[in-house]
Order: sequence, then structure tokens, then C-alpha cells
Amino acid sequence: MASATSTAIQPLSVLLLLLPVALQLWPLMAEEEPVPAAWPEQFHSVLFINRSGSLQKVDLWYDWPNGRNFNIIQHQLGVLSYDLEWDNGTSFYYSLPPFNTTCKVVHFDVGILRPNWLDGATFLGLKNVDNFLCNVWEKADFITYYEDVLTQRPVMWVFSSGMVAHVMTFEVGAVLDDPNWQAPVYCFTDKDSSSPLLEPSLAVLSHGRTLIRGIPKYFSLVNVF
Repeated sequence: MASATSTAIQPLSVLLLLLPVALQLWPLMAEEEPVPAAWPEQFHSVLFINRSGSLQKVDLWYDWPNGRNFNIIQHQLGVLSYDLEWDNGTSFYYSLPPFNTTCKVVHFDVGILRPNWLDGATFLGLKNVDNFLCNVWEKADFITYYEDVLTQRPVMWVFSSGMVAHVMTFEVGAVLDDPNWQAPVYCFTDKDSSSPLLEPSLAVLSHGRTLIRGIPKYFSLVNVF
């Protein structure tokens, strides 16, 4: 008799343990299709990126109110490089001492990525990724985006090229101090003629908002380095 009672109690104990998780997931399961969270207007994230075996650690600083986006890229046992993007369509790709002082200036027709750039993405379902249960979306046949079901924080991005970005930290509201956003002086001077390569006023923000630079430009920055 005691054995039968014990057997009956065990399933009840399991249900009680699972109840808090079920209550958290219920609103999400009740929706026909989840909606990806917009990016916070300001955040700092550390990413580990694997591009066909080439590893990188990226500090991503996103600052939508000030129209700027910064990627500080540490290549494994290699160069520390910088991708500084402004909302007027100007981007600076450069390195600093002790590495070679190089700079490439690139112009795009549109500005930085919008916080709601995932609007219109195709929902693919649920998947366990990096030990997180994630909602999964595909955008523009280019990127697959994994978002934690419970917290709506990004967990991983996979690009059509096969490159994978794992999100290690995600600090909402973190802001990089203004002096760190200044590109080096050699980005503004032609080394051969000592004439200006572009006007410093290009660093002044233009607030024309366009959803995506064709494809989010940050996602293509790895093709530059």
C-alpha cells in the first residue's frame, strides 16, 4: 500500500517541478508565431565568430541614438582591427599600433542597422542551440537568427556563407565613451598626396533611416578583413 502511494506521488512531484517553467513558456506557446525582439538602442556584446576555422573575438558596440556602430575585432593570435560605422553611410576599417597603421574608408548608400531590422523575418520554429531553447528566424535568405525563448536575448547567428557568431555577453544600455569613436587621423589623409581623403564633416551624423544596407553591413564586415 505504501509502495503504491509512493508511486502515485512521484509524477505529482515532477509536475510541480516543471510548473514554473511551463508558466514562463505558456504565453510564448499560446502565440501562433513569435515576433523577434528589436535590438536595444544601445548595447555592448562580445561575440565569438568562427568563419571556416578562422576564429575572431568581436566587441560589438551598438549606439542607435548617436547613429554609430563599432566592431573591435581580435583575430586569433593575430591583428586587432576596427570597423567603425556611421549612420551617414561612412565606415572606417583600420588598425592601430603596434600593428600596421592602415585605414580603408568605405561609403554605403544607407546608414547603420536599425533596431527593428528583423521585422519581416521568416519564423522557422524552435531549436536547442548552445544549451538554450531558441526561437529561430531567417532573414533575406542570408542570416539565421537564434533568440533565447525566455529572455529574448540573441544567442547565435549563422550566415549563408557558413560563418557562425556565438553571443557570449549582451549588456543592454552599455555605451562606449565618445573619444573611442574617433577614427585615426590617417583615415582622413591621402598618404601619397597629403590631401584630404574625405571631409571630417562626414563624421557628422545623417539621420536618414533605412532598414538594411542591402544586407546588414555588420554581417558582411568579415569579408573585409
